Amino acid sequence: MRKFVIGLGLSFVLLWGFGVGHAEDAQPVVQTEEVVTSATKTPMPVSHLTSAVEVITGEEMQRQKFKTVADALRLAQGIAVFSSGGPGADTNVRIRGGGVTQTLVLIDGAIVNSATTGAYNFANLTTDNIERVEILRGAQSMLWGSDAMGGVINIVTKKGAGGTTASSFFEYGSFNSIREGGQISGKKGPVDFSVDLSRWDFAGFSTADSRLGATERDSFRNWTASSRLGVDLPKDGRLEFNFRWMNGSTNIDNIGTPADVFNAKNKSQQFVFSGSYDQAITHWWNQKVTLARGEEDAPYWPGNLQRNLRTGATSVPFGSPNTTQTLSNRLEWQHNMQVADPLLLTFGYQFREQQGKNDTLAQRIVSSNAGFAQAQLNLWDRVFGTAGIRQDNYNVFGNATTYRLSGGYLHKETDTKLRTSYGTGFRAPSINELYFVDFGNPNLKPEKSQSFDAGVDQELFGKRLKLSGGYFWNRYSNQIVTTYDPVVCTPFSTSGYCPLNVGNSSTKGFEASFAYKQTLDLPLLKAFDVQGQYTNTMTRDMSNGSRLPRQPVDQWSLQAGYQPIDPLRIILAGRFVGSRFNTTADRQGMQAFDVWNLTTNYTVTKHMEAYIRADNLFNQRYQEILNAGTPVRSIYFGIRLSHGLFS
Repeated sequence: MRKFVIGLGLSFVLLWGFGVGHAEDAQPVVQTEEVVTSATKTPMPVSHLTSAVEVITGEEMQRQKFKTVADALRLAQGIAVFSSGGPGADTNVRIRGGGVTQTLVLIDGAIVNSATTGAYNFANLTTDNIERVEILRGAQSMLWGSDAMGGVINIVTKKGAGGTTASSFFEYGSFNSIREGGQISGKKGPVDFSVDLSRWDFAGFSTADSRLGATERDSFRNWTASSRLGVDLPKDGRLEFNFRWMNGSTNIDNIGTPADVFNAKNKSQQFVFSGSYDQAITHWWNQKVTLARGEEDAPYWPGNLQRNLRTGATSVPFGSPNTTQTLSNRLEWQHNMQVADPLLLTFGYQFREQQGKNDTLAQRIVSSNAGFAQAQLNLWDRVFGTAGIRQDNYNVFGNATTYRLSGGYLHKETDTKLRTSYGTGFRAPSINELYFVDFGNPNLKPEKSQSFDAGVDQELFGKRLKLSGGYFWNRYSNQIVTTYDPVVCTPFSTSGYCPLNVGNSSTKGFEASFAYKQTLDLPLLKAFDVQGQYTNTMTRDMSNGSRLPRQPVDQWSLQAGYQPIDPLRIILAGRFVGSRFNTTADRQGMQAFDVWNLTTNYTVTKHMEAYIRADNLFNQRYQEILNAGTPVRSIYFGIRLSHGLFS
């Protein structure tokens, strides 16, 4: 709690210290093309990108009243999101058939992948105070290092703008779900700020599927606070501080057995701190220094009684209370040099350190030093290319070299863009894989990957219609797989099981998407928009030819918005997830499902909005992970208030 007070309090002190006592008049908003930073580590218009990128804005998430970032990612291109129960249960993301440890997740520049497991759990990440989510598909290790061999998800906190405003919301709905929160944001002179605090209480449904006979409700509670404070400096400089605190607690069951477990609980307290200093040195050379830190305390209680849902037998849950503590530090110094009009050179140094420990594992550290260089070519705003290389040196296994090449051509007269990329990636073994008691293998080497994609983006009808399609393939080698080998594993494990670099797999497929927006201003038809995407992903375990677990071949989503009158907006959103296998070797097959949600927003006054959201509109009975519970039809009612301050 002390860290939370320091982080949030620092933002308020600096805010008022700069004299934000009177708001300036709001300035007109100028519509500009979407800019993405994570694809090249420099601001780049979407039309110039040569990577497969999708951006989900905070406005889009607010319109559909998504509670968590995972809810928004479920509708994204090339992504599989599965939860092991209701809100607060472990929720992981896969990109283009890669594993959950092969997606790098950043919040405001801080790496939040767990040092012990290697994956990021999205369970407690709500949409509050988030400006945008950038999704990069394909190997991105050349710029971002380990864990980015499948892709990158970059989450950015909102930046204050215009006059000082305050907003608040309250929501109540099914399962006694109660959410409330407030935000203050704005800009005064060179200072911009955004501060947010929210809470979510959820009485819950069973984490193990209630259709199997689970009767205990597993509740969830979440607190989230965040802030972003920026100062514009002379000569195009900028100083920025970010802070996010997430505190979640959820009751859980054993979905593997499956069993209804009483008083079992996971808790998580996460702190994310980051600061950056961006300054031009000359008109053609600028530098940026980033310092970021993510940490988590995660206590676990196994419960005191469990009931097997297949046999009805009761027993005492295995294990004892345990607390895992992880820490991730990142320091990066980046330089950008505009050598000539068409050529931008980027090079830099990164230090990364991850620490982890629990009640049985002594503190372990995995650290690296890396240097990277990238050249970006832009000829006549039509021909684009990037080429880069990176060298990482780790304290646990030595060196890893990655590179990436990409190119694109924009035919302005027809708004047609062709793009392609090829890159290599790697993933360093996690602390659990290296050092977990009676299991870890300290001789592990990094996983490696190759990634290729090619696509075309087309805009039509005055850019009202956007079409996109492409093909991709990935090759993963040296993958870390838990293996039974009494000879090799004996030095590390008494059971004969340990992680070894024996896995090889491949994924390939194609992606297609469209988006159309139209404003008609007709009676009962003011505006409408529709967008959708389809992803086909074929996966193979090269050792036996089977499909990779929890990866559907077919996925699609559809979102349609309708505005009959100015204050009313209706959004229907659905997703389809094809059949898949819950585990390896094509075992535990799972049925396909589709789920539809409906959101209705009504602007009562310019300061008040009321809304209703219906989840699982047609009451579909489905499972994302075998034996895990999912919500039946659920209804949520809410109200949002906003008002200018100091006017």
